[in-house]
Amino acid sequence: MKKDWIGEGAEALAREFKTPLYVYSRERLESAYSAYATAFASVPHRICYALKANPSLALLKVFAALGAGADIVSGGELKQALRAGFKPEDIVFSGVGKTDEELSLGLDTGIGEFNVESESELRRLSSFATARGARAFITLRVNPDVDPKSHPYISTGLRENKFGVPIEEAARILREARTLGGLEVSGVQCHIGSQLRDLGPATEAVRAIASLSRTLLAEGFALRTIDIGGGLGVDYDGTGAPTPAELAALVLPQIQGLGLKLLLEPGRSLVAAAGALLTRVVAIKMNGNKRFIIADAGMNDLLRPSLYSAYHHIENLSRAEGTPVVTADIVGPVCESGDFFAKDRAILEPSEGDLLAVLDAGAYSFSMASNYNFRPRAAEVLLEVGRPRLIRRRETFEDLTSCEIE
Repeated sequence: MKKDWIGEGAEALAREFKTPLYVYSRERLESAYSAYATAFASVPHRICYALKANPSLALLKVFAALGAGADIVSGGELKQALRAGFKPEDIVFSGVGKTDEELSLGLDTGIGEFNVESESELRRLSSFATARGARAFITLRVNPDVDPKSHPYISTGLRENKFGVPIEEAARILREARTLGGLEVSGVQCHIGSQLRDLGPATEAVRAIASLSRTLLAEGFALRTIDIGGGLGVDYDGTGAPTPAELAALVLPQIQGLGLKLLLEPGRSLVAAAGALLTRVVAIKMNGNKRFIIADAGMNDLLRPSLYSAYHHIENLSRAEGTPVVTADIVGPVCESGDFFAKDRAILEPSEGDLLAVLDAGAYSFSMASNYNFRPRAAEVLLEVGRPRLIRRRETFEDLTSCEIE
């Protein structure tokens, strides 16, 4: 059962730390990382955890201790990665809109690579590096115009998306980069989207950047990396998802003979299944024939269902098998019709006060949380060898008002 890791002891956690509550499993984090490390062990590689999936310090320290690198997309994420113990040289700075301040911070920190996404960024980075007498290692993010066959909001490799440069322009842009001061071309990168369930598009994209890398090597570029991004899907709905081993079986033949270090930037597939959101049922109501189960967690705690119509499996932890099953909308208290976790979902019939677990909530849950309706963000707990450790306290009203100036 999906709930096995969170079911036992969940009620005690909810009583001690209150709800809503994010709960993570260290064992599951380490297992997910090990699956990648094993799958790609035959080639030089670096697994760079994508902080955007979940930037909680305690989780980052787990991955840093395992030897992971970090994929960051803001100055704040860079500072958090350093705080967690990631080595600067193992950090990749991605993102389509890096500010002057963020480029300068990356240079001053001495990060491993900048994933450059435009000619403008290339020139700005050159200017800042030259002024410092520094060298910036750059990987150019290319857009191979490959459909990832996922939700359009998390598709990033199509020509219509804002990310990267058209792959057919990449060689020209990198030739220009060689003429600019302060830059050293490290390689090329692509990331076609998130929650990839079909590995065909990913294979096509890797084939494209491997071909580009061969062209550049033949022109005398001293490349050192090939970066295939992240995006491997997870099994939210019980229908299966590809594994790192399956990804490796398709990717490794494409890069054979290049002699380049492989960079990967997984996020969701490292943390999603290691997290759950615990929430109490506060009310049950009928509007005509429509049943609503109202929980104390809302869209401010887990935005994905509202934003993407994303599926999360939900278990009633307070009821045993054999309890009657009802069909209901499972919703939150936020004053938006979009505040829901599931629509017309079958679930063991709850009573007010029952404890629900929204599963596979380790990725893009806390990291996308907000204070909408002036709601404090929930606490986070990490389970280590079965023992809970509070890794972020629940916010207070004073936290919400601490930046205001009267």
